[in-house]
Amino acid sequence: MNQLEALKQYTTVVADTGDFHQLAQFHPQDATTNPSLILKAVQKPEYAPLLAETVAAHRGQPLDVVMDHLLVRFGCEILKHVPGRVSTEVDARLSFDTAATVARARRIMALYEAQGVARERVLIKVASTWEGIQAAAQLEREGIRCNLTLLFSFCQAVACGQAGVQLISPFVGRIYDWYKKAAGPNWVEADNAGANDPGVKSVTAIYNHYKKHGIRTEVMGASFRNIGQITALAGCDLLTISPELLAQLAATEAPLAQALSMQAAQAMDLGAVSYDEASFRLALNEDAMATEKLAEGIRAFCADAIKLEALMV
Repeated sequence: MNQLEALKQYTTVVADTGDFHQLAQFHPQDATTNPSLILKAVQKPEYAPLLAETVAAHRGQPLDVVMDHLLVRFGCEILKHVPGRVSTEVDARLSFDTAATVARARRIMALYEAQGVARERVLIKVASTWEGIQAAAQLEREGIRCNLTLLFSFCQAVACGQAGVQLISPFVGRIYDWYKKAAGPNWVEADNAGANDPGVKSVTAIYNHYKKHGIRTEVMGASFRNIGQITALAGCDLLTISPELLAQLAATEAPLAQALSMQAAQAMDLGAVSYDEASFRLALNEDAMATEKLAEGIRAFCADAIKLEALMV
């Protein structure tokens, strides 16, 4: 049994890609996309016709409408290759506008439903700002399931749990990147690997808190830099993994043990935590890594959304 097969015993494996031609070989349950992944995909020759067809079919409509049609087109193609769900992201430029996020999410879901896709097969991705979390809470009440992304801190995870969102995507690799850069020449890779990886430690703390306190929100580790980060989170509800790292796991025969479990978490002595808006904003502000990576992530997704729009003109 290779490590990918072993991982699937403990964790739902999700493919982190907009390249649906790559999906079949890894047999993931779900797939996630974002503006950067879609931008990367549409620049490949095999996806150029899909972009051209979508733009031609909706010529004359506002760019944001054409963008949503393109995202849903990719999502529908992805759903032909996975038995579960696809995550489709709301424009990151709306990350601080609750009402606009809700409206855009409703439109994306309506486009999926017009293609015959059931709501249960779609997760709407929203940035884990305070405004995004409140939008997700409203959408969940309407039966639109959400995936809260760009999540770097414990306070973001707690607020998402309070909001009753379906799923969160804590970013392992970007947390690792920040701490490695901050440490500079003092960074010792061996001391910060596996369970000691700062990104792995963050997701582990979130997972244990959720399971200890009966929070139904699913935890999906994301943004991995190496397979050691992935194997250290075996047992997490879901892990979304790039095709490159899925291939590495499939090519590795080393034993893989379960690292996280509900039973172990429930036996821990972990106090309840909650946040209102003021305490959330203070806690996030006190976490330099999370503040910087959230802002950086939103900027990057905004930039890629603009690049994607430029290809549609």
